[in-house]
Amino acid sequence: MTSPILITGGTGTLGRQVVPLLRAAGRDVRVLSRHGRDPGDGVEYMVGDLFEGKGIEAALDGVETVLHLAGGPKGDEVATRNLVEAASRAGVRHLVYISVIGADRVPLGWFTSKLAAERAVADSGLPWTTLRAAQFHELVLSMLQKMAKLPVIPVPGGLRFQPVDSGEVAARLVELTLGAPAGLVPDLPGPTVYGMGDLARSYLQATGRHRLTMPVRMPGKAGRAYRDGVNLSREAATGKRTWEDFLAAYPGI
Repeated sequence: MTSPILITGGTGTLGRQVVPLLRAAGRDVRVLSRHGRDPGDGVEYMVGDLFEGKGIEAALDGVETVLHLAGGPKGDEVATRNLVEAASRAGVRHLVYISVIGADRVPLGWFTSKLAAERAVADSGLPWTTLRAAQFHELVLSMLQKMAKLPVIPVPGGLRFQPVDSGEVAARLVELTLGAPAGLVPDLPGPTVYGMGDLARSYLQATGRHRLTMPVRMPGKAGRAYRDGVNLSREAATGKRTWEDFLAAYPGI
């Protein structure tokens, strides 16, 4: 195949790792983002906005495979619908989407938005692949950095995470993108389940900080869902790099 692979979100945490892997596999890459860049090393950057539906058709010209990584705290379903509608008109042969474990079970806005985006992909009529991954180590770190600014860190009881290495997710996505459409594939969580308190203590220890922690209760359906562990995927723990490995290697920690 000589057609470029279109990547949305190609400049984000995941995209920055996916792009060089696809280039190493010999594929040309086209990145759709809201900010243009000069092309280089087999990568073409095109300006567009998935939420407003701008620039998508031009980015899809000559493309047979799309890797949809772009996402945000809300509105993923809108951006995804705009993309799949344009991809259908363009005759795309494989659409790959990254979602989150628990998209169909956690009653919170971001998860429900991801589920709606999943459905837009599955109902598009295009051959598709969707991978649900756990929260990246980088996201957990960002959350803890913000919490550590408080004099007391709240620790929601029953809140557990199974953070995964973004590099491992990137490698899996490249494998899926270069393969045949496979529908909803097995989840990709990290190798270990951590309570929120465990993550906070390990972060504080790694950074040499001292903070009090205070247990709090998560109310409502979301709290019950997290206590039930619906954001976890214990039987599919295929990631290898642990949170401790990530902390030990992260610059500035």
